[in-house]
Amino acid sequence: QVQLVESGGGLVQAGESLNVSCTASGSVTSIYAMGWYRQAPGKERELVAETDRDGRTNYALSAEGRFTISRDNAWDMWSLRMLSLKPENTAVYYCHARIITVVTSYDCWGQGTQVTVSS
Repeated sequence: QVQLVESGGGLVQAGESLNVSCTASGSVTSIYAMGWYRQAPGKERELVAETDRDGRTNYALSAEGRFTISRDNAWDMWSLRMLSLKPENTAVYYCHARIITVVTSYDCWGQGTQVTVSS
């Protein structure tokens, strides 16, 4: 099993920057992909950024150029650097891991961290 814990987040003003981080514990070698999703009030959860062991990195169109996902070499911690934040970036940000083992695959989620951008 894998457990994810987010840190960071908070309240910032429009134009400011913020980092959120995720730390994984447990069977981290089974993590195939890691990333960030967000869910704004009244909206569905959506992908922000993700990267995988095949070297692919994807960003939501709204995140390209301002957000950067990074990870450590142990694949047990990853971060999302968010620049020039906008009020529409306000959401609960969830870290996500796609777990793949020889017998199963599943998605793992953190508890979420609130990011609020004031205008």
